[in-house]
Amino acid sequence: MTAVAVPELRPLAARVVGRYAGTSRYARGFVRGKLLTDPATTAVLRLAAEAGGFGRVADLGCGRGQVGLALLLAGLAESVAGLDLDAGKIRDANRAAQGLPARFEAADLGLAPVPACDTVLIFDVLLQMPAAAQLDLVGRMAAAARQRVVIRAFDPDCGWRARLGSAMEEAGRRLRGDGSDFRPLPVEQIAEPLRRQGFVTRVRPCWGWTPLPNVMLVAERR
Repeated sequence: MTAVAVPELRPLAARVVGRYAGTSRYARGFVRGKLLTDPATTAVLRLAAEAGGFGRVADLGCGRGQVGLALLLAGLAESVAGLDLDAGKIRDANRAAQGLPARFEAADLGLAPVPACDTVLIFDVLLQMPAAAQLDLVGRMAAAARQRVVIRAFDPDCGWRARLGSAMEEAGRRLRGDGSDFRPLPVEQIAEPLRRQGFVTRVRPCWGWTPLPNVMLVAERR
């Protein structure tokens, strides 16, 4: 497909946030903040524009669905199927998606089938899973995606950023006391199951203004 223009972020974010009018003030603030300040938002919009659109999108760990809705409202996706463990966030996502070709469901990504699609998106989810479950999910994403898989991952081999990011995550886990996992795999290890299923992979920095070692792993069919 032919590349298209990258949409202007602020007007697009305002349109997306407007669809969350029936949700809590916290939810609206969260959606606005993620769209305007998370480097992944700009990165994924740019990738979608370069590709001429992402087609049918499966957004895994979609949260409140703001990334998928931004792609739809920008004309960079045909439809979105989102999965997330948090049922409250899924309710917010479905309310915001009314009238759009999007559906969101509460699901455990360790067990749920990955929807058949053109593009799989997954941001900041894999590192919360056991290593074997991460690789299993990557394999299932590769089998479900007709064209590409886009992963925002924490790169544990990224020098001082990785050391600082790991310390920040460990401090956050202690404060939350939620027993969450933190098991970031090397990016090459995540990429290997994709390559075995015929994808070509590339890695781009995706830390933007933050000190974190986040990268975007983009895998596309040959």
